[in-house]
Amino acid sequence: MGFQQKVAVLGAGITKFMRRAKETSKELAFEAVKMALEDAQMTIDEIDCVVLVTAPDAFDGVHMNGEYLAEAAGARRKPYMRSYVGGGSGVFGIIHGWYHVASGHFNTCLVVAEEKMSAAQPHPQGVFNAIYDQFLERPLGVNLLWIFSLEMNRYMQVHKVPLETIAKVSIKNKRNALDNPVAQDGIPGEYTVEEILSSEVMVWPVHRLMVSPVTDGAAALVLASEREAKRRTDRPVWIEGVGWCLDTSYWTNRDLYYPKYVEYAARMAYEMAGIKDPRREIHVVEPYDPFAYKELHHLEGLQLAEPGEAPKLLEQGFWDRDTETGIPASPSGGLLGVGNPIAAAGLMKVIEIYLQVKGEAGPRQVKREVRRGVAQAWGDLMQVGTVVVLGR
Repeated sequence: MGFQQKVAVLGAGITKFMRRAKETSKELAFEAVKMALEDAQMTIDEIDCVVLVTAPDAFDGVHMNGEYLAEAAGARRKPYMRSYVGGGSGVFGIIHGWYHVASGHFNTCLVVAEEKMSAAQPHPQGVFNAIYDQFLERPLGVNLLWIFSLEMNRYMQVHKVPLETIAKVSIKNKRNALDNPVAQDGIPGEYTVEEILSSEVMVWPVHRLMVSPVTDGAAALVLASEREAKRRTDRPVWIEGVGWCLDTSYWTNRDLYYPKYVEYAARMAYEMAGIKDPRREIHVVEPYDPFAYKELHHLEGLQLAEPGEAPKLLEQGFWDRDTETGIPASPSGGLLGVGNPIAAAGLMKVIEIYLQVKGEAGPRQVKREVRRGVAQAWGDLMQVGTVVVLGR
């Protein structure tokens, strides 16, 4: 199918991230939608269709969560789609919204992401066990912490990465998050390597301060066709490329040191955006960082560093927000610094790139000129990569 029109981002909204929000999940979604529409200077009547992303229903503790959230997401009497691929959902929602508008069927689309992780019963890690193979894996009492520990250990062993270097990802992102007004209270801060490594060992070598927290929050973006965007603004931010990849869910069948699913998704998005040399043509990046080592892992999958090179570049300040020659990574503070309401976390990263490209990220604005940025999310059973390139 040929795509008939370019797609722009016109407005964004994001709630304060927090633990045990007093607001219902409906109220969180409504607040994000209201802010996005106000930013775009539009009303809900001007929205043609709605895409909603949340993780599986158990994470919000609500059966048929898509139907429950529909009205709050602005979908009353409108074409409506709910999708999810775990942590990859926030960027996957943008991809779905892009398809709706790029196809020529709609002029505008509202993309909404919501998660109330504190409502998960008995606990998010307990819920995770239910999504694995019921014969081969579930009897082991699977949770993401110990799977990530296997992957992190493999990454460290293959590339000879010291634990102290990985701790510096947490230090960078938690420091960046001090300037993010939506960051979950108590998560941002100035830390030392010693403080990160003296925090509780969850499953070796994963320490508590290398793990993103349980978080509640919502985010929303308004997408529009080229004609609609140019009618409303003379500075549109375009979706230049989208990509996704679904690898095998059997993580025991893959060598975990390298995320091929991210590479394939990134190559798809870069080809669409006409990017030949990502390291030169990408000026800011928001990689998915639920665990400290995952940022390095994903930066390599995004082709912004060779396998095993991201930790060395971290030590050199290449990924710092104030770098003038490198590529700032997670200037928002990422999941490690801001919080991790699963689906909304991915959309938060897209919103950050949108603000960076517009030059409106406030104290988080990177020093180097930003003409193009990339956001990436990852999820499901450790095998889904979703990527979006924004530019002007």
